[in-house]
Amino acid sequence: MRWWGIVGVVVGGGLLMGSAHAQSDRPRAVIETAKGRIVIELYAEEAPKTVANFVKLAKEGFYNGIIFHRVIPGFMIQTGDPTGAGMGGPGYTFEDEFAPGLRHDGPGVVSMANAGPNTNGSQFFITLAAAPWLDGKHAIFGRVVEGQEAVEQIAAAGRDAQDRPLDNIPMTRVAIE
Repeated sequence: MRWWGIVGVVVGGGLLMGSAHAQSDRPRAVIETAKGRIVIELYAEEAPKTVANFVKLAKEGFYNGIIFHRVIPGFMIQTGDPTGAGMGGPGYTFEDEFAPGLRHDGPGVVSMANAGPNTNGSQFFITLAAAPWLDGKHAIFGRVVEGQEAVEQIAAAGRDAQDRPLDNIPMTRVAIE
């Protein structure tokens, strides 16, 4: 009798956790890396153009194989440049999209990297800590919901004076769920 009670709690808890995941209507991006899997909940309602751009690029396979070209422990990791040098993009730019209430308020915030206002393309970063000075300058379009440990491992990689990892760490696959 006692054994069944434990099974019920474990199974019931698993079902509850599974149903909570299923209740989220937000799309998710799954980034596979050698350091682990990063799952990002995308803010399609708050940042529709930014999410649509990210989803389009992911579905086209644009991000597959692209490296994390900039890592700063305690701040962020950056990727999305097909050249790996920090200056590349998809060949177009689009305007900023700032949603009220979305802030760089802690670890796991996913935001567009840019070269100034309205220069978004394919590059994005994931925060390791709050970065309020980025609010209103970089469009937030998601948050890590699983795999922040992988983000931390990527940030801990050895790096050169330009914050580029000494060993390439690519996104092996980016999928949308």
